Amino acid sequence: MHDSTPLLPAIEKVSGQGQPVSASVIWLHGLGADGHDFEPVVPELGLPGHLAVRFVFPHAPAIPVTVNGGMVMPAWYDILEMSLERRVDTDQLLASAERVRALIERERERGIASERIVLAGFSQGGAVAYQAALTHPQPLAGLLAMSTYLASDETLSPNPANAGLPICIQHGELDPVVPESLGRAAMKSLEARGYAPTYQSYPMEHQVCLEQLRDIGRWLTRVLADPD
Repeated sequence: MHDSTPLLPAIEKVSGQGQPVSASVIWLHGLGADGHDFEPVVPELGLPGHLAVRFVFPHAPAIPVTVNGGMVMPAWYDILEMSLERRVDTDQLLASAERVRALIERERERGIASERIVLAGFSQGGAVAYQAALTHPQPLAGLLAMSTYLASDETLSPNPANAGLPICIQHGELDPVVPESLGRAAMKSLEARGYAPTYQSYPMEHQVCLEQLRDIGRWLTRVLADPD
């Protein structure tokens, strides 16, 4: 499937105590960052030792970003204006979602069933994770949306394969970059579409905190629990 879609370069880390990898988390960084950004969080998640998870942290391509004066930086798509509605380049958003889909395919080729793959994304990466996960044609293990927004709400055509997808939304109450109202708006939109997301907020700005990482670890442990 990903023959025509070039694979994004990525950093990989495996949790667990040497067992064979049984699940994967594809974790997308925010605007101007790279795959190294969240690499250090893996040990902080507190995952149980028996759970061997491959964390894939891809690097976004470097493109000009309109709201930053056309500066070239790692970005999943161009942001055309920083209004509350966040006008974005939808074609680039969809193209990034396809490149994430190619990474999902690679995990499947490496022996991980789609039901054992989680998509996670922070800020701009979260908007891509929403698009990729909700439209994916095979059921996934879960979707983690951190400090983000539903950029593709109007164009989104969800795939019924993920109608029951576990979705965890997290946001900082003091976020000056992506206001918390956007996180709550995404939750309401998803609920209106029949999803049942969980929502957690933290007294922080546009970042992650230790309490949140522990919550993520517990959530991952739950959605990746052994089916038997």
